[in-house]
Amino acid sequence: MVSLFFAKMIQIRYTFVTLFWTIVLAKGDVIMESIATETKVMWERFITKGRIEEGALRKEITEAWIRCINASVDPFADRSSTVLPQPFLNEILKHHKTLIDIARPFMENLYQFVAGSGFVVILCDEKGYLMEAVGDNDVLYGDHGLNLQQGAWWAEEEVGNNGVGTALRLKRPFQVSGAEHFCRKHHPWTCSGAPIFDDSGRVIAVLEMSGPVEKTHLHTLGMVAAGVEAIQQQMRVKKQNRELTVLNNSLNNIFLTVSDGVIVIDSRGAVDQVNPAAENILHQSAEKLAGHPFQEYIDNWHPIHEMLEMGTAFHEIELSINDGDGAITCLTSAKPIKDGGGTVTGGVIFINPITRIKKLINRFSGAHASFTFDDIIGCGQSLSKAIHLAKLVADNESIVLLSGESGTGKEMFAQAIHNKSNRRKGPFVAVNCGAIPRELIESELFGYVEGAFTGARKRGKPGKFELASGGTLFLDEIGEMPLEQQVALLRVLQDKSLTRIGGDKTVMIDTRIICATNKNLQLEVARGTFRQDLYYRLNVISIHLPPLREHREDIPTMFEVFLENACKRIGVKVPRINDEVMQRLQCYDWPGNVREFRNVVERVVNITAGSDICPENLPDEILSPRKGLWPSPMLSEAQNFDEERKKIKALAEKKEQEEILAMLYKHNGNVSQAAREMGISRNSLYRKMHKQSD
Repeated sequence: MVSLFFAKMIQIRYTFVTLFWTIVLAKGDVIMESIATETKVMWERFITKGRIEEGALRKEITEAWIRCINASVDPFADRSSTVLPQPFLNEILKHHKTLIDIARPFMENLYQFVAGSGFVVILCDEKGYLMEAVGDNDVLYGDHGLNLQQGAWWAEEEVGNNGVGTALRLKRPFQVSGAEHFCRKHHPWTCSGAPIFDDSGRVIAVLEMSGPVEKTHLHTLGMVAAGVEAIQQQMRVKKQNRELTVLNNSLNNIFLTVSDGVIVIDSRGAVDQVNPAAENILHQSAEKLAGHPFQEYIDNWHPIHEMLEMGTAFHEIELSINDGDGAITCLTSAKPIKDGGGTVTGGVIFINPITRIKKLINRFSGAHASFTFDDIIGCGQSLSKAIHLAKLVADNESIVLLSGESGTGKEMFAQAIHNKSNRRKGPFVAVNCGAIPRELIESELFGYVEGAFTGARKRGKPGKFELASGGTLFLDEIGEMPLEQQVALLRVLQDKSLTRIGGDKTVMIDTRIICATNKNLQLEVARGTFRQDLYYRLNVISIHLPPLREHREDIPTMFEVFLENACKRIGVKVPRINDEVMQRLQCYDWPGNVREFRNVVERVVNITAGSDICPENLPDEILSPRKGLWPSPMLSEAQNFDEERKKIKALAEKKEQEEILAMLYKHNGNVSQAAREMGISRNSLYRKMHKQSD
């Protein structure tokens, strides 16, 4: 009995609850129908009489209807007539391609919830032009008074208030249902739209779902808003991925193209990645280096070990790295790689060979050659011979010894040889051995390490040999080098390596040597002021540069070039030249050679300031040579020239006599040995000896 009673009570309760919700839902439908009817009445009153009771409708709907009236929208139009022309539509679709591709899957997911119930999901651009639509075919292509083709314009001023146009106007999600639409053709529909924003807060599109009024759920607008949020999130992800891809490609390009060698190591110090520059420096491929401890390639592991252990970076430390053929000194910097928790997971090491840095320094500090063989003026026989020989030897690596009087252009020849050689892209470093103090010449040539002596620079200093690596070192006035430094120079030339003062590391050098002197090195060897073994080491290819008096035929051409350059530099017109001026210039012996000749031309240009050049504009030493050294003005020009030649010949013979005597003295009178060292035959030496005795 009790069980039957409780069963009866449960059944009555269930029936009551069911009846209650049936009444509530029915009453809700009645209320909704009542609201729809009232809205319909309000619409008819507004359309016919142009007025509406305050508070009768939502404020947004009232304002939208007023906008439609002001825009002259026809509330009884059957169909929107505005469709974007295809070329313009193509531009919009192209511009929004990424957005469309992202939104389409979300539109299809939204449609799946309402498939078969007469709903459609559309995507419009920021102006309301339809770009994409997903929905039931009978809605998309049926005759419902809707324009759902691509390019259709869904702005308020075209089709009245709706889920697209009004949401764009309000810039927030909004729903327009039934008679809330200004245009009657949309009264059977409920439109729920939400704008899509980019990261800067700018509206770029709108997503809308439309369906029959009687089938629209209360949460339809929420579903659309959620879809928009998902689209915006996916767009942010897409943008971040695109930015990360661009950044990764940029970093990868930097990694592959940077001139410094870059080596990435893991927390154990094993090589993880190597860029092409590091492959070239280490002379090994990235595949062979990968996984090997980088400690195997470096002489001092302490800075890198400290970086991995303590997470401390270091900058521009000189470390020796084994490239497979030997050790090369590199300027090395490194920085640890840390994870999000600050734990060191590896490091990035930058290596740059010192030789490369020195080349850059030389390039921008003026250590380069500017003269070529085209800059050497003259075609006299003796000068042409020297030029021809210099061009022949330019392409090889042999040491060149340039000899000649002061001012004959030895450095110009050295630069021309360098610029024609395979080393022309390397540095050209010139050192005047006679201008450096004896106590400093070794440090200047070979460099020193930190603390080598009092006053030494911090971190040391490379010498000229290192700075000229890959190029040419021009040792001017080599005959002035002290004997004690000649020994060190000879060792460097023989070993192709050097050790900085105070250091213990051997530095390999790749430098071509060109020497120059205005002395007779053979005579200096006989006098004991120049080492014989160094002389033979330097005298591989000897080129004698003739003094200007030995190619006087080039004086007119040289004068013309120097005159034009001087006038251009000073800013005056090129003057006319008196014929006697050229005769005077050709009769003068030019003890200062080309250097003196150039200076005289510039002096004359400054004095005349563009007016005609006459003999009186020339210096006194050219017009009136001094007694005992230059021809007497009382003699004819031809006699002056002949007399001067005799004096010069006598001086040359005296110099040759001293050289012969020095050689004979050195070899204890042995003519054969003396002739061999002088580079002539024994018979030639006998002839010279007889000539001197006459």
